[in-house]
Amino acid sequence: MRLRLSPPIYCCVMATTAIFLFPVESRCFSACSEELPVESIAFEQVAANPVFVPAKGKWDSKIRERGWILQDNLGWKLFYTGYDPDQQPPSMSLGLATSSDGIKWQRSSEHPIVGEFWIEDMMVVKHLDEYFMFAEGAQDQAQLLKSTDGVHWDRIGTLDVRLSNGQPIPNGPFGTPTAFFEDGVWNLFYERHDAGIWLARSSDMKTWTNVSDEPLILPGPENFDALMIAMNQVIRSGDTYVAVLHGTGSPAKPRQWCTYLATSRDLIHWTKDIRGPLRPISENKSSGQLVHDGHQWRLYTMHDKVDLHLPVGKP
Repeated sequence: MRLRLSPPIYCCVMATTAIFLFPVESRCFSACSEELPVESIAFEQVAANPVFVPAKGKWDSKIRERGWILQDNLGWKLFYTGYDPDQQPPSMSLGLATSSDGIKWQRSSEHPIVGEFWIEDMMVVKHLDEYFMFAEGAQDQAQLLKSTDGVHWDRIGTLDVRLSNGQPIPNGPFGTPTAFFEDGVWNLFYERHDAGIWLARSSDMKTWTNVSDEPLILPGPENFDALMIAMNQVIRSGDTYVAVLHGTGSPAKPRQWCTYLATSRDLIHWTKDIRGPLRPISENKSSGQLVHDGHQWRLYTMHDKVDLHLPVGKP
């Protein structure tokens, strides 16, 4: 299947550990008309890896789960979750780094840009003149934040997700929120216990209603995601949607995660790429995000460092 991708409309897809794509109005420097052969595209690591690492002995001495990269005519922004494992009680804070090329990154500050409340496993949608961040808060509760500049964030609150009958979803974790905006509708993909991916929709981002109370995507049947899955990103490509997911089949900790793709024609029925992981499972590449740099598609992975991968055979 060869897909012609329109200018990056970044969106998310569920994932438990990752950093990546989907700003609804993020732009390429040039038209993103390059075809993406979903069933054959392959990525290789760059010599510069890792392109971003934790700051030893600092508040972000560890990097956790999904972060997010936005690239437009103003440059590159990397939002990430940092924490200090020795801090008690533990806290997950939001960091920001910038770059002119998406390879060499500079922290915007020695301190988190948001540290007063828990932010983890986030993704960002730039819609019109505002930034919207969908993230996990404490106890894996999906949160919404808003910003006018991508630096100063206001917490709107925990997402109000309802069953298809309008009743609140059962208590418990619901995380790795991935948002995709299209035709006046916000689509929210989320996971519960990494045991499946659900889709809820909203017209105002205030109340979200499940399309189905059963998960749209389940782990397996292949071994690479037989135990847990999450969605990191969703991209619109013509009449097809491409999702970046991560999963694991490792029963023992520390688990090894992998990043892979799935496609859909309606955002509801998904088919996983039969090739499986984009990189070997042994590399433990999680929380993937696809970003177009104006010339080609890049694959970034994160959790506990950020690695860059380019299409095989391209500079």
